[in-house]
Amino acid sequence: MGQIHPTAIVEPGARIDGSVMIGPYAVVGPHVTIGAGTTVGAHCVIEGHTTIGRDNRIFQFASLGAVPQDKKYAGEPCELVIGDRNTIREFVTFNIGSPGGGAVTRIGDDCWIMAYTHIAHDCVVGNHATLANNTTLGGHVELGEWVTVGGLTGIHQFVKVGAHVMIGFASAVSQDVPPFMLVDGNPLAVRGINAVGLRRRDFDNARIAAVKQMHKLLYREGKTLEQARGAIEALAASTPEATQDVVLMSGFLAAATRGIAR
Repeated sequence: MGQIHPTAIVEPGARIDGSVMIGPYAVVGPHVTIGAGTTVGAHCVIEGHTTIGRDNRIFQFASLGAVPQDKKYAGEPCELVIGDRNTIREFVTFNIGSPGGGAVTRIGDDCWIMAYTHIAHDCVVGNHATLANNTTLGGHVELGEWVTVGGLTGIHQFVKVGAHVMIGFASAVSQDVPPFMLVDGNPLAVRGINAVGLRRRDFDNARIAAVKQMHKLLYREGKTLEQARGAIEALAASTPEATQDVVLMSGFLAAATRGIAR
């Protein structure tokens, strides 16, 4: 059975599953939905049109669903949508979306989001992301699945980060980062592939070899981006076991909007 502390304020209209636990002095707004098994810590503020899934653990002092830090925002009913089984630590801030960016900020499932992380309006964070302390995502940032971001890292608005990327500590990310890469620094530099992360996710030797080849084509052979894209697409025929990885990389490069980190 759930429990709502008597000092918490849950406004009429909020839809709270009977198994949800809400701690002391938390505030839940009238347009909030919270799914089964989720716990909300003391002094959290959850407002706006915010939907939170099942079995999330939200620690004390988090602020979820506040209006975007966007001077153009004029009170439109934009949303924050959070998936299932996420860990959201102290002093985290997630803003709702904005009318100019799809109107939804979206967090996937099974993410581990550490203290003081900020996720701005219209961001999309894929499943299994790990964001270490003081990570800051500007508006409209997109993170693929299994992305890991080191602490004190800033990601510029509209940047896309591909699946399985590892970003090192205190990095400044202002260009799109292709899938599978290991990057860090200010200015940002590509150091290689995220081999440790791929092995942890059961990539076999053939798939890792294909990822290494894609890295080589992008960064080691002096090719233009278009030349590298063509050579990467051709890998699918020679390494069919890595077709899904080649398709992921090719699609990302085709959709890059800020230039890729090279």
